[in-house]
Amino acid sequence: MARLPAAVLVLLAAGSAAAVWPQPQYVSEGAGGGCRLSAARFRFAYADRSAVAPGCEVLDQAFRRYWELLFLAGGNGKSEDSPCNVLSVNVTKPGCDGFPALDSSENYQLTISDQLMLLTADTVWGALRGLETFSQLAWKDDNGMFSINKTDVVDFPRFPHRGLLLDTSRHYLPLKAILETLDAMAYTKLNVFHWHIVDDPSFPYQSVKFPDLSQKGAYNPFTHVYTASDVKMVIEYARLRGIRVIPEFDTPGHTRSWGPGAPRLLTPCYAGSKPSGAYGPVNPVLNTTYQFMLEFFAEVSAVFPDFYVHLGGDEVDFTCWKSNPDIQTFMKKMGFGQDYSKLESFYIQKLLDIVSSYGKGYVVWQEVFDNAVKVKPDTIIHVWKQDNGHYPNETARVTKAGYRALLSAPWYLNYISYGQDWLGIYLVEPLAFKGSSAQKDLVIGGEACMWGEYVDVTNLSPRLWPRAGAVAERLWSNKTVRNTRDAYRRLADFRCTLLRRGIRAEPLFTGYCEHEYGSV
Repeated sequence: MARLPAAVLVLLAAGSAAAVWPQPQYVSEGAGGGCRLSAARFRFAYADRSAVAPGCEVLDQAFRRYWELLFLAGGNGKSEDSPCNVLSVNVTKPGCDGFPALDSSENYQLTISDQLMLLTADTVWGALRGLETFSQLAWKDDNGMFSINKTDVVDFPRFPHRGLLLDTSRHYLPLKAILETLDAMAYTKLNVFHWHIVDDPSFPYQSVKFPDLSQKGAYNPFTHVYTASDVKMVIEYARLRGIRVIPEFDTPGHTRSWGPGAPRLLTPCYAGSKPSGAYGPVNPVLNTTYQFMLEFFAEVSAVFPDFYVHLGGDEVDFTCWKSNPDIQTFMKKMGFGQDYSKLESFYIQKLLDIVSSYGKGYVVWQEVFDNAVKVKPDTIIHVWKQDNGHYPNETARVTKAGYRALLSAPWYLNYISYGQDWLGIYLVEPLAFKGSSAQKDLVIGGEACMWGEYVDVTNLSPRLWPRAGAVAERLWSNKTVRNTRDAYRRLADFRCTLLRRGIRAEPLFTGYCEHEYGSV
């Protein structure tokens, strides 16, 4: 791992222009000029020619949020006259009531001079990204006044899918912690919340159609569940920050918590000729299984508005299937021999057909591809296996077959080590695999993953931040942005910004922030 020179282990000097994280595609800071921001006079406003106007909830709320971030968290907001007291926002394409999507534009341009402050974006989602950059460019002088230097920014993301996975099954995460994480995601321009909402240990998703799933499968059916209103709140909170919500309901494995609330869904395991009392993966040989999935995913498709659903498909243990006589009979009938991966493929293929029937697309873990399941051409394959650093080979295979790929293998943030482990995260290059330019165009981005075996609300934020920011910059900024000296300088400053905004971000090294977490 690269070492940082001692010279960079110093925070930015007071009064210097704040650095931006993730780094924009193009930024030019002019000499002299700029604006002094006064809380009494400064405001955000819609440009006269903007295609969206007051009443656009996405921007109306964003204006309020960013005003508060500028003036209520770390500055005294003294009243002072300034020739530029308005940031005008010009959105060129109409549309405010919908949801962000994989192909949504997030481009923006920001111009700051001593006479003009203008943010122009194709869409409201791009305007949100520009507002975040504007908020980070503002800096506080020794008198507690915020200023912003003369600056030109032209910016857009390198990859359209920049995600973060949270696991809410192994440890339940309170709603407040999820909403706080969405805030921090917006600060780093991450735009996909991958909600790994259920797994073996617990089923906290409260289904309307099948209430027994959470009633019998959650740790506590009253305190450790996500109600319909909770889910709706998460989706809307994310939308207002330009973040998509992709739920994951992983089957046929990782489903022990489904069993108590869905009789006959799981496979009975056998010890010799008798049931052992244990249960394995979803039973793929019963028609009732597919009727259940048809009804369950009808609900999921209606609740979650994003085009994509993550269907899992990883780490299926065949031991129970092998022990079950009904499964053995079915294997013979289908001519599968002893290749239980064919049985897994049979199940997954039927599930994919069910989800497709609701007009949804799907993301699957790489095992689905590895097992040669027949999937739609627009399927997204999620590469997660580290394989001693050989994951580029998997990405090459996936894209050579013509499928789009997401990368998570090098970004499992639940693994921690002492010291500056953000550097290894930061130096990953998603396109460092052998393949054509057409293959590399099929890599649509990646996700940082925070699995929950040893993570709950007590350590979620400091384990995520600012380390997840290293992934965010790698997925947003230009490939050439790799200078670790500059990255440390900006990330250390950004970590202080997170503290000022109420995010418990762990320190990068010895030092201090002017506004420490919890200080008044």
